[in-house]
Amino acid sequence: MKRRAGASENKAAKKQKLLEELGESWLPYLTPRDAEFHQLWKTRYSKLLLRKAEKIPQELHHIVQEAFLTLQNHGCFFQDLVRIKGKDFLTPVSRILIGNPGCTYKYLNTRLFTVPWPMEDYEIKYCHPELFAACKALIRLNDYLNIEAVQALQGQIFSETKETEDTAVSDREQDFSTFIKGSLLEDQSNLYTPRNDCNSLKHRTSYNLTLLNYMDPLQMPYLKQEPYFGMGNMAVSWHHDENLVERSTVAVYSYSCEGSASDKVNEQDVEGRDPADWHVGLKVAWDIKTPGLAIPLHPGDCYFMLDDLNMTHQHCVLAGFQPRFSSTHRVAECSTGTLEYIFGQCEIALQNLQVDSDSVALSLKSLEVQVVKEVEGIHNEVEFEWLRQFWFQGKRYRKCTDWWFEPMAKLEEFWKKMEFMTSLVLCEVGKGERTMEQRNEIISCFLPLLTERQELRKEWTARLVYTTKIIQC
Repeated sequence: MKRRAGASENKAAKKQKLLEELGESWLPYLTPRDAEFHQLWKTRYSKLLLRKAEKIPQELHHIVQEAFLTLQNHGCFFQDLVRIKGKDFLTPVSRILIGNPGCTYKYLNTRLFTVPWPMEDYEIKYCHPELFAACKALIRLNDYLNIEAVQALQGQIFSETKETEDTAVSDREQDFSTFIKGSLLEDQSNLYTPRNDCNSLKHRTSYNLTLLNYMDPLQMPYLKQEPYFGMGNMAVSWHHDENLVERSTVAVYSYSCEGSASDKVNEQDVEGRDPADWHVGLKVAWDIKTPGLAIPLHPGDCYFMLDDLNMTHQHCVLAGFQPRFSSTHRVAECSTGTLEYIFGQCEIALQNLQVDSDSVALSLKSLEVQVVKEVEGIHNEVEFEWLRQFWFQGKRYRKCTDWWFEPMAKLEEFWKKMEFMTSLVLCEVGKGERTMEQRNEIISCFLPLLTERQELRKEWTARLVYTTKIIQC
């Protein structure tokens, strides 16, 4: 799902309203110790599938967990500086993005660039053979989760079809309006979508990247408390995963390091979830009537958020006592987030630049308003969505591979040409050959983009200063 304009403000308003309705009280939530837990899961959270560690091949556990430790030992996990409501925050979780070469993933106004995993037709030089092995292990996990996700969706569609047919037969003589109210609208999980063709399932499960996370709760000076249910420490707050292909499945492999027996809490001594264990929390989005769920995650467990669950529900990650790694596999919506795309945009923009064969002088082919507007829009996109995003994150990518540096240098050369094209527009507007009306028309489309560029440059400079202060602290 993509983040729409105004989504942050809308979310803040909904959160404030929800907290006001709650007042001093907590919403109820269930754990496996509660008798109603599995029934609630089946009826209100049926699109969350948990695959226990023992059901996953042991050899896969071994290489994936070894990959986590390798990446950590090589210093490849970094906290991200994200931007929320105009303010910068360091994420409590450290991350690295691994996936298809040339792909990016943007969340909370920060674009991450994939460390490419091994793929045919791509020459990828890793900084150490261990890093090659780690990325190879993660693409193996990716392939396994892809197969599991397809089978899970097929099983879900089969169950929903059978349930619908069984209900239709047994309630054939029931009043139609009563049937609609009593049987279909009661359970959100029965929203049957007859799209069982292979292309659709493949489109929604072909993971193109994984966002890896690491956090040691005992090293964190402060963790936010879950605000609605009283679930305790949160590693990741309530959210929908953003910038994903619509109705695509998210698959998560979880590995919390083994703790000692003394870390466990006597279940009879606590209400709610065991704070020593990591959990995934789920709730129906902005709903105070349906109890939430806290599902414990043991080392090697996987869970799948199927179909539209990521759209209709929110999830959070509740911290335990031990350090934890996770690999979150996604079908990222990359229509504007690949090297192929941005190079294509540059090609469009530079078509308006021509070289005089005699003097080798550069000039613009057209000063039509729409052409100028498109070129300057691409100019801004290259600078603020790609170059500044990449270099702002420093030299972190050198920890794994230098794969990105050549295309980014090429992108920077394109940007320099677009900077020159901007100066050419300004020169042309200043000439007396054009009527006042023509000049005003060009300026009216040109000036807002220049103003936006100036404001964004100030914003990025401020972010850089803020980051420098954090590093010094």
